[in-house]
Amino acid sequence: MHAYLRPAVALVVLFTILTGLVYPLAMTGLATVFFPTEAEGSRLEHDGKVVGSVLIGQTFASDRYFRGRPSAAGEGGYDAFASSGSNLGPLSQELLDRVKDDVEKLRRESAAPVPADAVTASGSGLDPHISPAYAERQVERVAKARAVAPDRVRALVAKHTETPYLGVIGAPRVNVLQLNLALDQAFGAGSG
Repeated sequence: MHAYLRPAVALVVLFTILTGLVYPLAMTGLATVFFPTEAEGSRLEHDGKVVGSVLIGQTFASDRYFRGRPSAAGEGGYDAFASSGSNLGPLSQELLDRVKDDVEKLRRESAAPVPADAVTASGSGLDPHISPAYAERQVERVAKARAVAPDRVRALVAKHTETPYLGVIGAPRVNVLQLNLALDQAFGAGSG
């Protein structure tokens, strides 16, 4: 038995070093060289300060900004440490009541149709994108709050609408943080 124990322990130590240290360090090094932006979290800077990541949504409450999808990640939503959906099923009365309340609030703002992503959270609760339909629904509110013509805001939405990968994978989408930064750049940050 002693003859089998020594090679077994040696293999455990060897593979722990290889797969627990060498491999992760090598992959991190390669990622940093070949994909530096992505390896650093795809961070966005504004005026020399990191304001977020293109990969993680965040809350925007001011009428001057586009709003993202509802988030069930953490107390205030968009908490990367609590990434998850609400765990409420499609027959959950709590979920149905929340969606109904959200639809009613949006209908008080505008008579335009309410896209599904305006009232439903993503699986992770961190989705940084909204549909072009949800962005279009918000154009009038944002334009009015910024005192600019809606067509100017609509042009920014069109410019920041991403197409499906390879033209067929996924759906058109708008990154909310990138769009809001473009709004500030085009029309000034003001208060908000």
